[in-house]
This record gives sequence, structure tokens and C-alpha cells, in this order.
Amino acid sequence: MGITPEDPAVTLFREYVRIESVQPNPDYEGCIRFLSAQAEILDLPYQVLECVAGKPIFIMTWVGTEPDLPTVMLNSHTDVVPVFPEHWTHPPFSAFKDKEGNIYGRGTQDMKCVGIQHLEAVRRLKNSGKRLKRTLHLSFVPDEEIGGLDGMMKFVHTQEFKKLNVGFGLDEGIAVPGDTIPVYFGERNVFWIQITCNGSPGHGSRFLENNAAIKAQYMINKLLGFRAKEKARLESDPSLTLGDVTTVNLNIMKGGVQTNVVPDKFDLTFDIRITPTTKLQEFEKMIRDWMAEAGEGLELTFIQKFTDQTMTSTSPEDPWFSALTAGFDKHNLKTKNEIFPAGTDSRYLREVGIPAIGFSPMPNTPTLLHDHNEFLNETIFLKGIDIFTDIIQNVANV
Repeated sequence: MGITPEDPAVTLFREYVRIESVQPNPDYEGCIRFLSAQAEILDLPYQVLECVAGKPIFIMTWVGTEPDLPTVMLNSHTDVVPVFPEHWTHPPFSAFKDKEGNIYGRGTQDMKCVGIQHLEAVRRLKNSGKRLKRTLHLSFVPDEEIGGLDGMMKFVHTQEFKKLNVGFGLDEGIAVPGDTIPVYFGERNVFWIQITCNGSPGHGSRFLENNAAIKAQYMINKLLGFRAKEKARLESDPSLTLGDVTTVNLNIMKGGVQTNVVPDKFDLTFDIRITPTTKLQEFEKMIRDWMAEAGEGLELTFIQKFTDQTMTSTSPEDPWFSALTAGFDKHNLKTKNEIFPAGTDSRYLREVGIPAIGFSPMPNTPTLLHDHNEFLNETIFLKGIDIFTDIIQNVANV
């Protein structure tokens, strides 16, 4: 018996995963060469734009039969997060496929899979001779993994983006170990904050009153105490998902110069993701009140502060969402509408008034985004192309 040949879509997916577009120095040039070649094979026009030098945005376009209608954007990001190769069973950019069909590599779940699934769905539709009513834009954007500040965040405010006339966007979701696929209609607000706790330096043998560490301890206790309450709320209510609560994590602590010297300051960096039903002004006031209680000389710096709380309609009467749902129903998918727990480029589309849904058809798959040994099974990947083919056809004909 001969070896079953690999599906060309799987081969293409593995080729894309092998491009080391890893932060902090992604091979964006390699991605653009790869994507340009695919656009030429598909005979589709494309453009490469830069809001920031060295951070290219690739747009491939399939013009619809009614090109004046608002268009559909199929968005994915080209960058991936760093790796620790010593913890991987197979090299993280090898796209190694084991005998079960599991393809290992950074970006297999987050989110090179979806980029290729969008591409392959368009290939199928185009090669079958179909024409869609609305124009499709396949966008591949940079720097999503570091907040999208030089990618989608800037791009949506450019004249080039406005010319695309986007009416609806599809972006990423998350792999899930069960058979119910989340459909994300909103996101938590990202507050990345640094709290600087200033104090008086002095000798390590003394009880200094204006002590930066005591102030830091107070802020840590307050913020992590809030974290514990939100965690308990999530765990006590089965109807809640991670996106329905606010998470707080202390991720960086800096301070001190020598063992016997009381430092003049400590810097605390927190990653806070706030559920969109929270009043953000009240939340920020709570933090500032704690700072006032901690003592004098505390400073708050926002590394990232996203305040838009727009959510996309999931009403059965909404034409975009009903088109999506028809595609889900055709494939007998179990889905659940949720708030995305982390951050994607969808939030920048919603911020400028464009409805956007996050969806990655990866059921029965361990959630391994940003983790060691990230993988996706080729059967799940190929089924995702089937699903996207119908979804894209539906939304493009709304």
C-alpha cells in the first residue's frame, strides 16, 4: 500500500508555519513573499501597506459582483509569540506531523491555521466558478501579539483602510477541548498598567517610614485580592466564562539596587482584562483610590488602555450573524456566544463601528495558544476549510 498523499492545503499550512515570524523580530518579509505567491496563483490583486516601516499589512482582494456594497474582511495576523525550544517535543518551526496527523508548530492554533483556511476557502469558491455579491478582503496584519499598536490599531484610521469599505469582519477564536466552539462577539478591555511606588531610600537595618516596599505590598494585596474575588465568582457560577469576569495578574516587579539598601522605588506591572459590562471610569477610580490609601508618591502609567466597549450583535435578526449561523447549522456545529477573554484585532474594527466576530473552528483540541507543543490536527484543519467555505459564501452574499 502506498502512502496517502498530503492534502495541498495541509502542505501550504505547514509551509506557512515554518516561516519564523516570531516576536520580537518576525520574518515579515518571508510572510509577504509567501502570501504574494498565493495571490498570484489565485490571480487576485493584492497590496502591501505599512503604517509603520518594517511592519507590512498584506491585503488580497476578490472583487464581488456588486463592488459598491460594504465588503467583508477576513482577518488574520502573521506574527506569533516567542518559543522555548527546549520544552518542545518537536522543533517549534518544523511543522512536524506525527502519525496521528497532529501538526506541531508555533502558530498552528494562533493563528496561521485560520489565515490559510480563509485562503483555501476562497480558492475553492473561486475555482468552482462561483461569484460572490460582496467583495472579500483577506488581510494579514502584523504585531497582533504585542497589541496591534503598529498594525490594525493604526490601519483602521488610514485612508487606505477606509477605501476598503469594510462592513463586516471575521477574526480569530480559540481552540477548545470540547465540541462546543466559542463565537466571540466582544472583548474584555485591556488595561496594562505600571504602578510606581516611590519612597525614601536608606540603610537596610532601619524601620524607614516612607517605605516603597510597604506601598507596593498594599497595592499588590488590593489588586490580587480583587483578582481572588473575581476568580471565586467565576468558579461559583457555571454560567460564566472567563470573558465574563475581570482578571488581574502581576507580571513584572522591578526595584532594589543592593541587599542592604532600602530602594527609593518599586515598579509593579499588571495585566488587567476587564469585562465589557464594567464601568471603566469607576474601575480606574478604584485603583487610584487604593493608590491614595497606600501613601504618597504613587504614580500610575498606562502601557495600554483600551476603552471601547462595543459588542457585535448576535441577534437572530442581524443579517451578518444569521448568515454565520446558517453556516454553523449546515455543519451541525455546537457554538456558544462569548466575550473573548484576551485581545484580538477585532476590537479595533468594532471601535470604528464595524461588526466583527472571532471564530476559529478548532473543537476537540487542547487549548495551546502561547503554550509549548502547540499543535493542530490536520483533520480538524481541513474540516475548518469546509466550514469557512460555507460561512464566507453566506456573509459575502448578505
